[in-house]
Amino acid sequence: MFELLKTDAVTKARLGRLQTAHGVVDTPVFMPVGTQGSVKALDLRELLEMRTQIILGNTYHLFIRPGLEIIQAAGGLHNFINWQRPILTDSGGFQVFSLAKIRKIKAHGVEFRSHLDGSPLFLGPKESMEIQRILGSDIAMVFDECPPHDAPAREQRLAVERTIRWAAECRLQPRADHQKVFGIVQGGSDPDLRGHCARELVKMEFDGYAIGGVSVGEPEPEMMRAVELAEPFLPAHKPRYAMGLGTPAQLVELVARGVDMFDCVLPTRVARNGTAYTRKGTFAIKGGACKAEFKPLEEGCACFACRNFTRAYIRHLLNVNEILGLRLVSVHNSHFYLHVMEDIRHHLAAGTFAEFRQEFIATWTPSRKILAARRAAKPADPAPGP
Repeated sequence: MFELLKTDAVTKARLGRLQTAHGVVDTPVFMPVGTQGSVKALDLRELLEMRTQIILGNTYHLFIRPGLEIIQAAGGLHNFINWQRPILTDSGGFQVFSLAKIRKIKAHGVEFRSHLDGSPLFLGPKESMEIQRILGSDIAMVFDECPPHDAPAREQRLAVERTIRWAAECRLQPRADHQKVFGIVQGGSDPDLRGHCARELVKMEFDGYAIGGVSVGEPEPEMMRAVELAEPFLPAHKPRYAMGLGTPAQLVELVARGVDMFDCVLPTRVARNGTAYTRKGTFAIKGGACKAEFKPLEEGCACFACRNFTRAYIRHLLNVNEILGLRLVSVHNSHFYLHVMEDIRHHLAAGTFAEFRQEFIATWTPSRKILAARRAAKPADPAPGP
């Protein structure tokens, strides 16, 4: 299922190939987030043009709307959204964190009140895996508990024990044909908890392993530390997935720490606020500096937006609230993320990743808006959309 092709001589970065029922995924890989069955502001043609390999869907939200009956009648999530490449579905475990004010954690799962109409629903290992079986995703995630990064030690410990117990229950549930299941390592920044959780999950022999409980409001050094604490316990012959991460510079640094798979809502979220990514960092398009800039969002970028439109025009669209403006920035930002991952794979194959990493980090300067966006999802909010 996963072939480790090469490990960098200087860092822990890995070049790999993940085989799924709907095709091969070259790693390291970035997965655009399609919470509601759609990557926000992007259509199928655009995703294919930017060589998207795999997208992510949200179990909780798809279960509520449109509901399993509709998706099942369509023949599964791939057919419903007309995406015939790989899909990874999260388990709904993140909603244990993001919907903290409208849920109660029980021994065998979580009682929720729908964020739409307040109607009750229950989600646990059995329910989550059944939903994902019906969705028919290529990769299903186990149901876990993601506590806040600043939760007391006792809460972190209880969350880890529930995560381990729920993972064992998930392991026993039926799955769709050829569906892979990944375990999720929790434990905050506690080395003993991270190691304990990772060791117990590895004993269960999942198809891959995710590092959860990161990018939930903690400082960046703590986020990096959580990954570093889990990585040594994860088997080299299985893919490793850092959930909900991150900025382009963070992705480069996490690849260097041995991570293979990523997802993040930032590319399209900040695009809707008029922020664009470039190799030198980010910039706000709505400002007066772009008013008469008749050049692309980034020189040399091959995305549709940069090939066809100028900063001045895109700024105009954003400032008059034309939908095309946020779509064009979403196209560019998503293409940027995917192209960075392509560059990483190229340099890993060539043996020059360490030099690429050094140059990329040296020139990257994130704006304050990007840093603020990382903290935008609060426990009281629904799961972040793409």
